[in-house]
Formats: sequence, C-alpha cells, structure tokens
Amino acid sequence: MDFTSIIQIILFALIAYFLFSRLAPVKGLKNISAQQFKDELDQRTPKYIMDVREPNEYKNGFIPGAVNVPLSQLSARINALPKDKPLYLYCQSGMRSKQAARVLAKRGYSNLINLQGGIMSWKGKIQK
Repeated sequence: MDFTSIIQIILFALIAYFLFSRLAPVKGLKNISAQQFKDELDQRTPKYIMDVREPNEYKNGFIPGAVNVPLSQLSARINALPKDKPLYLYCQSGMRSKQAARVLAKRGYSNLINLQGGIMSWKGKIQK
C-alpha cells in the first residue's frame, strides 16, 4: 500500500466519522413535527422552550415563550437550564438544535424534544 492510498483511507474515515457524528441519533432526543411540537406546547404542563439561534435571528421572530440560548453560548449557560422540565429545542432548520441536544445529553439532560425542520417548519404564532 502506498502513501497516497493511506491518506485516502484516513480522509475517507474522517469524512465518515464527521457525517456519522452529525447525523447519528441523539440518546434521549425526541424529534417531532411542527404540529406535534405546537400540540405539546399548548398543554399546560411545565416546559422550557429554547431557541438556539443567534440573537439577531431570534430578534427576527421566535416561538412565544422561547428563551434565546444560542448554541454558541450553550456550554457557558448550561447550568441555568432546568433538568426537571422537558426542554423543547429549535433553531432555523433543526440542525443546530440537534447539536444542542447532543451537548445537553452529554451533561445529563434526558427529556429533550426537537422541532424537526426548525422554525422554518413552524405554522404557529411568531413573536417579535
């Protein structure tokens, strides 16, 4: 086996790992549709709605009751998040909220709900 083949194998392995880490299911995360998300938010049980987009995105409109905890600040603010309530997560498309769920799951959070398709799929009220 020559040096070029070894480099190609390593590169392929890194790409495969990157894709797997981004697309693999997150333990403790429930992905639900926009309608299911809305139905669950309409129930009166205590919950915590978290918008993980950046502040400028949040200011353009957010789901009523959502707290802005940008993914970029999550590690610094994680201790302020409740562990005794379901955490409802969303972002623009659903990718950053899934990354946030991965961080939260590693820190012991288990009742995580992600809005599939992010706020782009949301048909309910938007607050500005």
